Amino acid sequence: MPTSYLNADLHCHSTFSDGTLAPAELAARARLGGVDLWSLTDHDELAGQTAACQAAHAQGLDYLTGVEISASYAGHTIHIVGLGFDCADGPLQQGLHALRHSRGPRAQEMGHQLALAGIPDAYAGALRYVGNPDLISRTHFARFLVDAGVCADVTEVFQRFLTEGKPGFVPQRWAGVAEAVQWITAARGVAVMAHPARYALGGTLEHALLDEFKTSGGQGIEVTCGGHSAAEALRYAEYAREWGLHASRGSDFHSPAESRIALGALPALPRRLAPVWELLADRIQPAPHRAH
Repeated sequence: MPTSYLNADLHCHSTFSDGTLAPAELAARARLGGVDLWSLTDHDELAGQTAACQAAHAQGLDYLTGVEISASYAGHTIHIVGLGFDCADGPLQQGLHALRHSRGPRAQEMGHQLALAGIPDAYAGALRYVGNPDLISRTHFARFLVDAGVCADVTEVFQRFLTEGKPGFVPQRWAGVAEAVQWITAARGVAVMAHPARYALGGTLEHALLDEFKTSGGQGIEVTCGGHSAAEALRYAEYAREWGLHASRGSDFHSPAESRIALGALPALPRRLAPVWELLADRIQPAPHRAH
């Protein structure tokens, strides 16, 4: 049985969404980082799953199917990671298809808003950074703004643009939290609340979100992740215990130049937590040398 000390990295992104590396490059980095169990979790997209599993096995890594689903809650965008699901599940595929095809009109409006702010051609500029035009996102606009010299780095972009109250911000209606969780669980997967500290909801609203997530069938929460400080990891470890959720671990790696932490470089989960991969033991796709 896997332990909490397993080097699992169950959250990262490839060129199939808003990462800068192909699945094979990510798998190689995961192996160099000492990862034992890996998952590629592109935004609202499953197209990289076959390549990721093949690359993981070529590197001697065990693999879990993964996706990060965009959801809306009380006017905030929330991300739900799905792990260990059946990629061929029809309702999951249909739901993700609908989400992907809602991004294009939003991106065009973001470009229009940036033009009004004195930054022309931002939509065309962002498209140059997109591997899959259906998945154009704020990250692609941010890379354009950095390379165009408008901002020094991605952090400055999100301080000045693309967030609520700033030029280029366009709200998006995603799936509901319960809907996203149910897509995952109906496909035999486990739903995990991604990087919960990022949302800054405040106590009452955050508790209500976790209640809805758990009631809808959510079973996991990211405790140790690239976006959490050590103090936040301890806080969400307590939340995992309080809500009876299994703990997950993922770097949220996007790019060597942009990500806070490398694949496999996260600290271990805090003690006395049930790791999410213990729920998924029968859905892990083992590397050939680990097959029983």
